[in-house]
Amino acid sequence: MQTFIDNFATIWSGFATTLWLLFFSAILSTVMGTLLASFRVSPIPTLRAVGTSYVNVFRNTPLVLILAMTSGVMPILGLKVDIDVGFRTFTSQFVLATLGLSFYTAAFVCEAVRSGVNSVALGQAEAARAIGMGFTLSLREVVLPQAFRAVIPPLTSTYIALAKNTSVVAIFGVPDAAYYMRKLGNQYASDLWFIFIGIAAGYVLIVMAISLAGNLLERRLVVLR
Repeated sequence: MQTFIDNFATIWSGFATTLWLLFFSAILSTVMGTLLASFRVSPIPTLRAVGTSYVNVFRNTPLVLILAMTSGVMPILGLKVDIDVGFRTFTSQFVLATLGLSFYTAAFVCEAVRSGVNSVALGQAEAARAIGMGFTLSLREVVLPQAFRAVIPPLTSTYIALAKNTSVVAIFGVPDAAYYMRKLGNQYASDLWFIFIGIAAGYVLIVMAISLAGNLLERRLVVLR
């Protein structure tokens, strides 16, 4: 227990990295997933093929392989970038890990959003077209706002899975919470269980926060229907 307390600052820095990974990956994967869902319901066959192919490839590829591609292959191709935003510097490892998590999660976001689009009454889109809206405009102004209300529970589950998937980046040297759990566990083998339980509790709190936010948002939007 004392080991966990003495190294709390280090563990907290790991969770800070985990939260930043979750934040950026959630935003990027939501944008990508929504765009892919638009492709999948598009009347243009080429766009539908692109969206379907992406989902089939990334949803059926293990996350470790995708992270190996972004964290291992991209630097070989010269894709290295450090981002300094003043209060924090995000290393190339962090950026590439974020991209890998986003590419993977976007496939699941896409399917969740697509299910929401399919749940919107067909008459809504037909009414939008009747007043002169094109496909893109009706999707943005009429269909997607209703679709997102319907898919809050599956999206919440996707973000919870993303929060837990961030622990995989520790394999590739990103100093997140799981990285420090393994490091401290090797250094203080006698306190391994305290370290493990403490860091596991941190992940539980993150998941509970996401679940609570999803439940609150769902109840709020149900009132607005």
